[in-house]
Amino acid sequence: MLIIFLLLILSKWNKFIFVSIDPIIPFNLVIQDMSKRISWLPVEDFNFRKDLSKEYSIDANWALYCDNYLEGFHIPFIHNDLNEALDFNNYDVELFKYSNLQIGIGKNGEDCFDIPETSIDFGKNIAAYYFWLFPNMMFNFYPWGLSINIVKPISPTKTKVEFLSYVWKQDKMNIGAGADINKVELEDEEIVQRVQKGVKSRYYKNGRFSPSMEQGVHHFHLLIKEFLFK
Repeated sequence: MLIIFLLLILSKWNKFIFVSIDPIIPFNLVIQDMSKRISWLPVEDFNFRKDLSKEYSIDANWALYCDNYLEGFHIPFIHNDLNEALDFNNYDVELFKYSNLQIGIGKNGEDCFDIPETSIDFGKNIAAYYFWLFPNMMFNFYPWGLSINIVKPISPTKTKVEFLSYVWKQDKMNIGAGADINKVELEDEEIVQRVQKGVKSRYYKNGRFSPSMEQGVHHFHLLIKEFLFK
């Protein structure tokens, strides 16, 4: 009889439980920068909304989906409504050890967070925090609450993305950068699937990373390279 022992590690952050099989990265190193940055948000009070949570199937590699999420350059060209809410010229990216953050600055008059003085972001018109946690999770904080993307590789050309919605302020659901995230997702999926077709073309040739617009993508690729050879 063959007996296989699996080492399951459970970690808790706010109301969320994370499970990993024999992890090589301590969970705290992955979550700590996001946890510190949004510590003033009452995440424990966010309510899961099954009716607002969905699952998407995408005909593309999971890494291409992450690439698309991690660069904001496409926003003015793909997401008209989102671009109307964000001040694209002040879009910012911050890199951490095993995560990174894209900060969506809202235009004047747009719905933004009421950030306390204790936060490093006090005084900024932040409409959205887009956190990516290595390798496949996105935590999108809006004034209405939180949307989580869990990216699941199915095959080299198929990906399943699970959207989980947690509502904090119902009255802010349909305004600002966090309005109609389903529409934004479908716009992203269309582009990612086109990129999948493009990279399979014999005419495809990889280029250089943009130092101003692809910091997050470059960070992701460096981590992939690091862990492929561990």
